[in-house]
Amino acid sequence: MARRTPHSSTRSTRQPQPQPLPRTRRTFGDFVKAVLAFLALAVLVVGVPLALASVIGWPLPTEAPSLDMLQQEITVDTFLNVLAVVVWFAWAQFTACVLVEVKAALSGVGLPSRVPGAGPSQALARQLVAAVLLLGATAASFSPGLGQLGQQLEGHQQPAAAAAQQTPGLFGQDRAAAQSAASAVAEQAGAQAEQAAAKPGAAKGDTKYYRIQPPEGRHHDSLWEISERHLGDGRRYHEIYQLNKDRVQPDGSRLSEASLIRPGWIMEMPADATGGELVEMPDEAPKVSEELREQIADYAKSGDTDTDTATGGGSAAQEQKPDTGATDRDTQQISIPTERPAEQPQLATPAAEGFSFGLPEALITAPLLAAGLLGALGRRRRAALWQSAMSAVGGRRGMEPPVPAGSAADVQDALLIGADPEGVRLLDRSLRGLAASLADESRPLPTVYAAWLSDGDLHLQLAQPAGEPPAPWQTGQDETFWMLARADGERYGDSEAAAPFPGLVSLGTLDDSRLLLNLEAVPGIVSLSGAAADRDAVFASVAAELATSGWSDRMTVTLVGFGEELTAIAPTRLRHLDGVPALLETMEAETRQRRGALGTAGHDSVLTGRTGPAQHTRWAPHLVLLAAEPTAEEATRLAELAADAPRLGFGYFIGTESGELPGAAWEMEITPEGRLLAPLLGLELDAQRVEAAEQRALVDLFTTADPDHEPEPGAAPPPFLVDVTEQGRPAVYARMVGPYEIIGIDAPDGSRSLLLHEALAQLLLHREGVHVRVLASALWPRGVTEDVRDALVDRLRDWLGTDEDGTPRLTTDEAGRLHLAKSVVSDLDVLRSLYHEATQGRGATDRAVRGRALTDALGLVRGPLLADRPEGRYGWLSHEIVDAQLPLLVADIGLALSAFHLEKERAGKAIEALERALSTAPDDERLWNELLRATHASGDTDALARRAADLVTRSGARGLPPRTEALLDELLPAWRDTASAAG
Repeated sequence: MARRTPHSSTRSTRQPQPQPLPRTRRTFGDFVKAVLAFLALAVLVVGVPLALASVIGWPLPTEAPSLDMLQQEITVDTFLNVLAVVVWFAWAQFTACVLVEVKAALSGVGLPSRVPGAGPSQALARQLVAAVLLLGATAASFSPGLGQLGQQLEGHQQPAAAAAQQTPGLFGQDRAAAQSAASAVAEQAGAQAEQAAAKPGAAKGDTKYYRIQPPEGRHHDSLWEISERHLGDGRRYHEIYQLNKDRVQPDGSRLSEASLIRPGWIMEMPADATGGELVEMPDEAPKVSEELREQIADYAKSGDTDTDTATGGGSAAQEQKPDTGATDRDTQQISIPTERPAEQPQLATPAAEGFSFGLPEALITAPLLAAGLLGALGRRRRAALWQSAMSAVGGRRGMEPPVPAGSAADVQDALLIGADPEGVRLLDRSLRGLAASLADESRPLPTVYAAWLSDGDLHLQLAQPAGEPPAPWQTGQDETFWMLARADGERYGDSEAAAPFPGLVSLGTLDDSRLLLNLEAVPGIVSLSGAAADRDAVFASVAAELATSGWSDRMTVTLVGFGEELTAIAPTRLRHLDGVPALLETMEAETRQRRGALGTAGHDSVLTGRTGPAQHTRWAPHLVLLAAEPTAEEATRLAELAADAPRLGFGYFIGTESGELPGAAWEMEITPEGRLLAPLLGLELDAQRVEAAEQRALVDLFTTADPDHEPEPGAAPPPFLVDVTEQGRPAVYARMVGPYEIIGIDAPDGSRSLLLHEALAQLLLHREGVHVRVLASALWPRGVTEDVRDALVDRLRDWLGTDEDGTPRLTTDEAGRLHLAKSVVSDLDVLRSLYHEATQGRGATDRAVRGRALTDALGLVRGPLLADRPEGRYGWLSHEIVDAQLPLLVADIGLALSAFHLEKERAGKAIEALERALSTAPDDERLWNELLRATHASGDTDALARRAADLVTRSGARGLPPRTEALLDELLPAWRDTASAAG
């Protein structure tokens, strides 16, 4: 059957839809063709082998071949036997083609597999199987349900509307969302009714009806296409749905899902519907059969009794699940979980305040993405910090990472506001805990199509029922939902289990629920249509979250047609290919390799492979994000690769301009307004996106934090330095290196002291300024209202007071960032300033100044940063690197002071300085090595042996670092014998 194309002149902003077929009913000729095709298949598949067996018999020799047989004369029987063998092979090949085509038709997923060397045979088999399906479609008009069979993708055919009902993993419309939209639809329907009533001759008898047509080959009727044909806009399918929801159909069932309709059902249409397939009330439709007249009349009566339902009001029918004769499991749809816990009163989150100061709201409203990016950025900065620590002491800028400015600063603030690291940790532990529990019960991992996060509860939707979930998981709204309450998930600890579903990635939100789609489990390709810039924004979001997600282990994400610069975010996960040919070459090779690896390991899929011991590294997912639309030939090859992708741990997310893509199991569209749509499937989300400007700022954040990045001269602002002389005494002094205390102002009210101290600590650690929303997010991670936030800022400003000239010590700039006056300093500021003075200031040329500054700096160290911080507070420090900076800074000071004393052969003073630094940085290898040198310089061999033994004991099973071993071999050659004797 020829492929249907969408209207070219009136393309909707949503997903293009196939045009209606010219015929909507089967003819007698179609029935005859289907019967003849069935008979032909029966003759070729069953009749041929029976004829061969009865007429010719066994064609092969009954004994082992010998040389004498080759010398015998070729008779007619020999010729017939050879011909019979050829026919047997041809029959086997054709039968294989029939089985492949039937399997593809019944599964409805992917393209039929190719039978080697069977081009014409497979084409004939495909035509005959398709013709037989006409017989099944004809029977469907008498027996609803038979028409569900035989759906598949053929060549470049676009999956039809209602065929989505049988494709695993398609999205169903949320009942709550439908009810929330009902009032708006009812308003529109009421306005249209008033317009219709105002027309001459308008009367109740003008009500129009449409009868759902039986399937046409592999095409099934859908509300979208009905709306497209008769209302001129497929997006108005909601109106038809609301007019007919829960009304009794001729077969006794009811319409409860917009995507679940059956042949023979009757739909009341809006007043402005047009088209020859519509009928009016029975008395105005003389060409309608008597049976249909009676059915329409009965249906109209059911509408009169269900007016509330039709207009979006509540009714008893809405509270009951209609008996449609088809369960959710039959249609295998992804829908929003309906069984949710009672709503708890929550504070408004900063992201919902509508008070942005120009910050990127898209990142603020993406908590999982923001947490992953923030964590990756912190790791990158720590790597730069440690690499800097291995360089020469003095004059290093690596101790102070570059302070972002401009759009990079805005993006960093948005990440700090939006990040939900606790949510990522909870999701990761919950999924790994589930995998560990199933492994303990020797049960395989279920195939998970999607996850919904709603108020902290986690809902997993399975491809099919997988039995009772292990405790504390519970069965959700049906057997295909497993649900874990937040309180139960918080009981999970860290697990050694492999990440079971690393391909989960956020697509967007619907109300308070966040959808994560498992790209690795898609039974085919996920396609995304829309404008190129809008598609790229979605692809960038997906790529960034996959690259930094905290619920995965190893992963490869291949980017094609976009995002080459995004690889800087995670070079070990993200890779970029130049074009589709390179992608096809890569994926075809990896597909062959993984098929062989799975077969060798005896696993049927990557899910079973992950449950084995230490197998997770072998079955890491490989996800492909292709923004450039492939050619027809390339799309066909990609569809063939994607047909077996879920079993192999691959996933394909491909962009398309036209909306048509062979092998697309899930079809989506992104609108310029940021809505992610799959209208045939009832999916409408607020899409998660990263726009081009935000992408550039993110890349800038990561590249400037790279250990090998060379900053441009003058690009970095000078560090915040304070006057370390007696004249520079601050007005407010905070001691943070050790126990926290404030000097210079009165203690605040006891009930608010903790919040004020924490707010001041964050401001002191960020002399460049802290955005008011970042401060609020740090103090109230679960959200806070504007009035409470602003009240705290006012109290903090009043507590800090003003300088002698009347200038407030806390100010807010136009961008919404809070700044402390230079008269408010911390001991960490003084510590950095003293070290700078000793190594790059006057101490660089004046030995006396250097010694005094280093000694004063080390005297400020009283312990770790904020040593007495209350439990449960200061969680924002997990986003900082100051906890890593401080020990390195103290170690640098100790090393510099030790070198200062060893220059004058004061080994005892050097040892004292190093021991003081080790109290704060006990794991710094540089301090231990320098301590060994200083002890050796003191001439105390016994003390050196004791320190060597202490080091060996501290190192444990790991052993000493190579450089430390080499140093001991030089300073104390017999240390190994001493260590062995001590052991």
